[in-house]
Amino acid sequence: MDMTAHMDIMAVMKADLERALAKPLDQRRWAMVIDLRRCIGCHACTTGCMSENLTPPHMQYRPVREEETGRFPATGLRFLPRPCMQCDNPGCTRVCPVKATWKREDGLVTIDYRKCIGCRYCLVACPYGARSTDTGEYYTGEFHARTYEVENSGEYGKTFRRRSHWHSPVGNARKCHFCIHRVEKGELTRCTTTCLGGATFFGDLNDPKALVTKLIAKGNVFTYKEELGTRPMVFYLL
Repeated sequence: MDMTAHMDIMAVMKADLERALAKPLDQRRWAMVIDLRRCIGCHACTTGCMSENLTPPHMQYRPVREEETGRFPATGLRFLPRPCMQCDNPGCTRVCPVKATWKREDGLVTIDYRKCIGCRYCLVACPYGARSTDTGEYYTGEFHARTYEVENSGEYGKTFRRRSHWHSPVGNARKCHFCIHRVEKGELTRCTTTCLGGATFFGDLNDPKALVTKLIAKGNVFTYKEELGTRPMVFYLL
């Protein structure tokens, strides 16, 4: 995709976002569309997300899986970015014993770090492997006190100083949250803005004029592990 076309699409999604934010929370339904034909496996979305959310080592909110397609000898390689699916029927919320994770009115599946007890039930319940445990590690080891790693993450829009690693208690469950701290300020998700192939789209599925709504109306769309009945809000285009 050339730069002019990419900028035009970004402008369309920004306009979609502004319309969505003008509506009450319960009238929005955030969704993401990923065009696998455009994904080049560069992992820019992964590293951008790690930078945005200050995730510790070994934790990726948006890994990019590599899948072999076809049958030998006519095989190929497909890249599958896999954020949290923000399921409409999430199994992770049902197993939490302290109600630390729940689905918001806009459909976003979120976690309250102050309630989470680190039992990891939600990690087991998620069929996508989209949740991880904060192990309390730093990239910079004993030098972390003098690096960006002690800065406050903007995750979930919280601004108070973290009392422990990444402002989330060590051992807590963490996951992708569609960069809601950016979205609610009128900014697109970090993975959308860093995608070099222009493969990631974000918007309000309740808006018939939104780009994401138009994209999923096409016949080449599917959801990952749709047979499980989780009703993901991340859609893929083939």
